[in-house]
Amino acid sequence: MTEATPGRRAGRQLPTGDELRIWRDFIETTAALSSRLESRLQRDSSLSTGDYAVLLALSEAQDQAMRSSELAAHIGWERSRLSHHLGRMERRGLIRRQECATVPRGAEVLLTAAGTEAFTGATVPHLRAIRELFVDALTPEQVVAAGEIATALRTHLDAAGG
Repeated sequence: MTEATPGRRAGRQLPTGDELRIWRDFIETTAALSSRLESRLQRDSSLSTGDYAVLLALSEAQDQAMRSSELAAHIGWERSRLSHHLGRMERRGLIRRQECATVPRGAEVLLTAAGTEAFTGATVPHLRAIRELFVDALTPEQVVAAGEIATALRTHLDAAGG
């Protein structure tokens, strides 16, 4: 397999057959893992992974509230996608939205007691699923390597922009 090096002309050379095989394996495996985690979370808590991401971000935020634009950036969603999702969560009583006192036309998203309860109830089963489906499948060294790979990819994507 050809290793990426700083001297290699990024983007000019097509992936090799081995690189494409590894890429496909990586994408298919992460999709299968995400699908399994989503199914388990839904089964165990009636929350989607999107619900969980929003609730996690709000549970960690100061005063359990965030501006909607900040929340969208934090979880990596387009603002329109988040707005539609928040509408569904609000109808279920998990969050509530209110006008932001400091930003004209800005909205603030707040975690409700029902949202806190749903998040708390989902967390242990979700963490068990992560342990079972991800951590237990790998050696400790592979877990560290997976973290390093994720960091390298995130750094590269952030530097590449849009």
